Amino acid sequence: MPPSAADVAAYTGLHRAAWHGDVAAIRAAAAAGLDAPDGHGRTPLHVATFARRGEAVRALAGQGAGLDLLDHDRYDAVTIAAVADDEATLRVLLALGASPRQVTSRWDGTALIAAAHLGHDGVVRQLIAAGAPLDHVNNLHWTAVIESIVLGDGGPRHQATLAALLDAGASTTLADASGATPVALARARGYDAMVRLIETAQAQRRSSGG
Repeated sequence: MPPSAADVAAYTGLHRAAWHGDVAAIRAAAAAGLDAPDGHGRTPLHVATFARRGEAVRALAGQGAGLDLLDHDRYDAVTIAAVADDEATLRVLLALGASPRQVTSRWDGTALIAAAHLGHDGVVRQLIAAGAPLDHVNNLHWTAVIESIVLGDGGPRHQATLAALLDAGASTTLADASGATPVALARARGYDAMVRLIETAQAQRRSSGG
């Protein structure tokens, strides 16, 4: 959950500097307090990520801020950027060494699952390239492939998301809790383009022996 207007108005010190992208103030800060949480467990680095302040993220990391800490919603900075479709800040975080592999959120998911759900195809491609787990199953028994279908709209960005996952080798056979496979879920929703993507991937894998 991003900081509210009231949260922002109450910020002081590093949280305020992070929100406003005040790199000079961040660099002048002592190491103590770099990871201090606000009332929602958001560190200054979380706040800088919510505010899309890439240079503030760099400055905080340079001072030693933790890149992989979770807030009270169990979101890390990578997941925050992924949900926001913020490719620029995500690129900064991943370059600094933030992990795309963490289990996050109340659904025990990952940044990749969150991005797939929202059809953030560019974010999905970044996370895949950084080594995000393709077939993590969350506590709803959904993978990124399944979320791109059941929580998507079947449109171009969700199709591109699914294509990126399939091209990377994501499973087409892992089913939901009811036993429905991705192709069955896509077919049930009338997402014909997604059905074709899955069937094509399956045919290519059979022909290559995969």
